[in-house]
Amino acid sequence: MQAVAAVATPVFSPALTPPPVRRTRRLSRSCHAGRVSAGYSQLEVRSVSYRPPGTEQNLLNEISLSLREKSFGLLFGRSGSGKTTLLQLLAGLSEPTCGTICVQKYNDSGDPMGSSELLGAQRVGIVFQFPERYFLADTVLEEITFGWPRQNTDFLFREKLALKLQSAINSVGLNGISLEEDPQSLSGGFKRRLALAIQLVQTPDLLLLDEPLAGLDWKARADVVALLKDLKKDHTILAVSHDLR
Repeated sequence: MQAVAAVATPVFSPALTPPPVRRTRRLSRSCHAGRVSAGYSQLEVRSVSYRPPGTEQNLLNEISLSLREKSFGLLFGRSGSGKTTLLQLLAGLSEPTCGTICVQKYNDSGDPMGSSELLGAQRVGIVFQFPERYFLADTVLEEITFGWPRQNTDFLFREKLALKLQSAINSVGLNGISLEEDPQSLSGGFKRRLALAIQLVQTPDLLLLDEPLAGLDWKARADVVALLKDLKKDHTILAVSHDLR
């Protein structure tokens, strides 16, 4: 499979090697704006295959793609084609049967700078399909901070957490609602914003989205799309979907 970047849209067939990827002019290096002299980093999936333990058939075969930092990648594929499986591999929830998932640095000329680094799970945030089904807390604030350490009373540590919380809330447009509100009382669009905030507060290098528009009405879809366009200015985002609309 050819490497893809930014707006790549490969379509995977179930348990089969994906077909060649159609590339567009937007994939050209010359189209990337804001390049700095220090070069750039790029997520790279190199010939990754995956076979669930105890089975004989691969769910993914020789998948390769690349995604430059602070860009938005979108993968399309039919239901059951392995999109969610790929996200789980990227998030470190499963291990590839073979192949490598890493981050490679490049200089301005596009030449690799040193060895690649493995992508650690702590650097990745993932929002699953229908994330609101997994909300556990009674308030928006408790939901966002659910996984935070409760015993650390160090002032500087808690101040840092507070700043991260405020940044996440502002970045997804939740600053207009009460943090004491019940997450389940939010509209569909605001529930997706909350799910994004829960991941962004961990400041991941890579944000993975599984069917981020599923189940939303057209207005909520438009709002989430606008939000993702804004978030990609500061984050690397990879979304998967079966819906071309």
